[in-house]
Amino acid sequence: MKKEDKGVIISQLAETVKEFGHFYLVDVTALNAEKTAQLRRKCFEAGIKLVVVKNSLLHKALMSIEDVDFSPLFDSLKGTTAVMFTNVANVPAKLLKEYKNENPVLKAAYAEEGCYVGADQLDALASIKSKNEVIADIIALLQSPAKNVISALQSGGNTIHGVLKTLGERPE
Repeated sequence: MKKEDKGVIISQLAETVKEFGHFYLVDVTALNAEKTAQLRRKCFEAGIKLVVVKNSLLHKALMSIEDVDFSPLFDSLKGTTAVMFTNVANVPAKLLKEYKNENPVLKAAYAEEGCYVGADQLDALASIKSKNEVIADIIALLQSPAKNVISALQSGGNTIHGVLKTLGERPE
């Protein structure tokens, strides 16, 4: 490969990392052609961009990004590496959990501005909440007290009305 081609690939990888914000480094060596095609299809359906890269080019692309320190991930750049780029941090982890003890195997990930190294981090990555999930949780928490107050007022109003009606109908 020519040096100019490598430079183009490095800059494209760096732009892709910046564009998506979250990525997973995965070892897919044990997958046959059929399982690889299934993985690619599932990734496409989930909005994940799956790319097989040369480790040295990805290393240089990550080094070229000055805003973030990706150095904890560099030791994971050995063997065959596929990169799963995504906008939602937990989607690839949930997809990888479907495979359980089979391959693909998680090597490392960069999600929510943190580095996760090792396959044992898969549960932690899957439990990360997306921005929309956090917003939904906050809205539910904010609505809960208001709903409780309205419910209490409505039930209390019916109770008070019933008590007053009973007292009014009672003979003196």
